[in-house]
Amino acid sequence: MSASELAEIAEEEERRKKRAPWGVIALVLLTGLALIRNGSGEFDVGPPQPASAAATDSASSGTLGKTPAALPFSPVDRVLIPAIRVDAPAMPVGLDSDGWVGAPPPEDPNLAGWFTGAVSPGEKGTAVVVGHVDNQKGPAVFYGLGALKKGNRVEILRQDGKTAVFEIYGIEVFEKANFPGDRVYGSKGAPELRVITCGGGFSKQNGYDGNVVVFARMVEVH
Repeated sequence: MSASELAEIAEEEERRKKRAPWGVIALVLLTGLALIRNGSGEFDVGPPQPASAAATDSASSGTLGKTPAALPFSPVDRVLIPAIRVDAPAMPVGLDSDGWVGAPPPEDPNLAGWFTGAVSPGEKGTAVVVGHVDNQKGPAVFYGLGALKKGNRVEILRQDGKTAVFEIYGIEVFEKANFPGDRVYGSKGAPELRVITCGGGFSKQNGYDGNVVVFARMVEVH
């Protein structure tokens, strides 16, 4: 094995050690994402919420055809969701000093965040992308997330020049007090993606009481 191959293996092992355990992330989400703290929710019409028909089930998650081979690690460049006209640059986010999952600066409404505590989109495992539903001025990047349907696609443009295409097989809203971390983040043995924003009811005192979660699996690479 060459020195460069050994170095790549060592780098991947180091990244694996730095990834946060899903149990920890689930606990963070039980408290609430930073997105929930920053959402304003003060518009005449709130963001769309997932239809009951969009809920994830064992049948829908198993009908996406053959999964392409997993990709190596690569940071995220952009996030595209054509069905809701999302075309946003992405920045890395981690856990902030308070133990919350970080979010992109709320001042920029068209900015997504790739959570570096998980795999990169296209790697084997579950990648996570987050973004604001709104800010004090109006709708933000993932305002329309709850309007997505099964079969819609999310395209992740990676910095290595590859585009990982994920097909949606479920969209649900979960109360933050009962967030199913294992179900949302658990590895399915294939490259998967979760896209998360605020959702559910809203109050000025507590902000949004839940999260909209998109479940998707990689179906193409180009």
